[in-house]
Amino acid sequence: MARAIWTGAINFGLVTIPVGLYSATEDHTVHFHQLERGTSDRIRYRRVNERTGREVEYADIVKARDVGGGGEYVVVEQQELADIAPGRSRSIDITTFVDLDEIDPTYFQKTYWLAPTEEQYGRAYGLLRQALAKTNRAGIATFVMRGKEYLTAVRADEKLLALETLYFADEIRDPEAQFPSLPDSGPGRGKELDMATMLIESVAGPWEPEEYHDTYTERVEQLIADKQAGRETVVAEEPRGATEVTDLLDALRRSVESARAGRKPSEKVPREDAGPDLSTLRKTELQAMARELDLPGRSTMTRAELEEAVAEAERSPESHRAG
Repeated sequence: MARAIWTGAINFGLVTIPVGLYSATEDHTVHFHQLERGTSDRIRYRRVNERTGREVEYADIVKARDVGGGGEYVVVEQQELADIAPGRSRSIDITTFVDLDEIDPTYFQKTYWLAPTEEQYGRAYGLLRQALAKTNRAGIATFVMRGKEYLTAVRADEKLLALETLYFADEIRDPEAQFPSLPDSGPGRGKELDMATMLIESVAGPWEPEEYHDTYTERVEQLIADKQAGRETVVAEEPRGATEVTDLLDALRRSVESARAGRKPSEKVPREDAGPDLSTLRKTELQAMARELDLPGRSTMTRAELEEAVAEAERSPESHRAG
């Protein structure tokens, strides 16, 4: 069973529900060690006193805030941080309920799951989740975790309560303060705006997150495998250049035509002898092609993974049919 990274209680009104907080996401980033070039010697980082050059034990390190700008520090012990309010807080106190749709996505930071710590609290927990789902509201609260106070929105997910950590208002940067001048596109021209709207509607669809996956991480893993096996690495194509203003309407028109024909927008003209456009095929059709190609793992692939695997197999069929 997953281990809670924080335990406490949700308080709303006079109702208190003991809960645990669990990570809802995980990082699949490929992590590398650092080596000295030309060797297999690992590079290590040490905590070193910059004046003496000697390594310092972790227990001898304290936190300090530079208050004078010239090396005048106020030293703060970890226990002092734990002793001040709200550092002792072990509760998520909901102060108000807001319409979930009113929260600007810019404020969302990270998602966690909340679950009751014991079965006996399930009834009150379930009641809160159902009420939030029925009203499409989120409970706004603050709580403290690992020495930091968080603004949060507690919302109903399909089976659990989710806690979204939010940025505080003063942590959101003002665009006008970040840029010398904001883009001034002016009112859209009639045909261009109509065509852009038409393109959006042509490729509109339901939100299906399982159709998307981290292709860059896959390419990094493939790069490592290729280098380990002594194979030549494949360099990706350069990205397209910016669309010139004079070409905008034509680019929009061709994009709409491609979308209506079920193709991905492309500047290339399909060859007469080319096979079917995989982007237009249903998942069942891709699965049938994957069976013919005898692709391993096809039964668990998403549609996007099937399309990529079939395309790769068709580019180099011998490597997939061998054996």
